[in-house]
Parts: sequence; C-alpha cells; structure tokens
Amino acid sequence: MTDPPEGVHHYDTADEVPFEISKYWHQRYEIFSKYDEGIWMTDDAWFGVTPEPVATRIAQDVASAPESKSILIDAFAGAGGNTIAFALSGRWKQIFAIEKDPKVLACAKHNAEVYGVAKKIWWIEGDAFTVLPKRLKQSGKNAVVFGSPPWGGPTYTDFEVFDLGAMQPYSLPQLHTAFSAISSDIVLYLPRTSDLQQLVKHAKQGEKLRVTHYCMRGASKALCVFLGRFIIE
Repeated sequence: MTDPPEGVHHYDTADEVPFEISKYWHQRYEIFSKYDEGIWMTDDAWFGVTPEPVATRIAQDVASAPESKSILIDAFAGAGGNTIAFALSGRWKQIFAIEKDPKVLACAKHNAEVYGVAKKIWWIEGDAFTVLPKRLKQSGKNAVVFGSPPWGGPTYTDFEVFDLGAMQPYSLPQLHTAFSAISSDIVLYLPRTSDLQQLVKHAKQGEKLRVTHYCMRGASKALCVFLGRFIIE
C-alpha cells in the first residue's frame, strides 16, 4: 500500500487517533466499509464524510433525476464518500468531483481507487464557486449538482433549528445562487435540524419541495433537499 502524503492518515489502532475524532474512527466501517483496505483521511475530513449506507441511498434517490441528466457534479467532494457512491451506482455518464483542499482531494482519489471507481470520476482541484461558472457551465444543462457543504463544524448540533442563512462558510442563499446558475436540478445535503421555512423559499411557485431524512439506527443523520425534477419513491 502506498504511504499517504503528509497530513493524510490511515489510523489502524485507537491509540493513534486524535481525541477529537476518536468517535468517528470507531464508526469507521459505517463511514467506509472498506476502511481496512487502506482508506485515507485527513483529520478534518472525518467531520464531513457521509456514512456509506447514507451515501448509497442518496445516490439511489439522486438517480431519479430525468434521463436527460447524464452528468453528476459533486461540488464538495471531500474524502469521496458521496462521489464514490455516485460512481458505484452506474447511473452517470460523467461525474465531476470538485475539492479545494489538495490533501483531501488526494484522499478522495485514493479512496475511489480502493472502491475501484477512480477512473469513472473527473477530479477538479479548486473552489466550487469558481469552477462551476468557469469550467462546468456548459455541462450544467445536462447535470445534477449535488452539494454537501461544510456545516460549520460539530457545533451545528447545538441548535434545535439550524439557521441555513448563517451556515459557515457558505450560506444557503450563496449555494442556491451558485448552483441554480448552472442547473435547475440541485440536491443539497444539510443538517437534520435545518429550517424548512428557509428551504421552502427556494422552491418554484407551485412546486412541492422534496425533503428526505436519512437515518441510521432509527435516528436521522441528515437531510437532502431536492430542487428540480426528481421522482423519489
């Protein structure tokens, strides 16, 4: 197995793991079932990666977009959890994965290799708000844009109702403006306590807003809001 670059880790034993990420490491097989095959992570990436069963179900639901949509753009690829699930679904002719942190991008590429799907993904290092209009605008008409943005760290759980307008570093209005300039079919992965009234404002007139909670062990982990033409059973 290739040694990970500086700042990237594969922790084998609990005594190697920094305290602040220990609870996530103990859930490592729910995050990546192939963890022992050499999954790479940065310490910060543990906070944002989607658990594999959730990512798999999201990929199934996003696949319900119209058949004319043949491209999937993952605007915040992170360590690759969602991107890998999209590639494994076999639904998309092209998948673009954007990540601005080069070390996290190295993790995503390597992890996709572990799952055997690295060659199905076009990797782009950069900020989604720059990459989308400059490099992917022409692809947008045939694309679904998926975004699992940073939520501002673990403190998002402190709020009974999460204010998406104050989400850091990117607010809901910022995300919607950037994504809707590229595609009319958008999926956002957000905290389970997100303020639904804020989400409703972005639905088109007469359009029902589709919100799906994704659960593990009977408890919601997060939700996705589907803006556009999705048929979810």
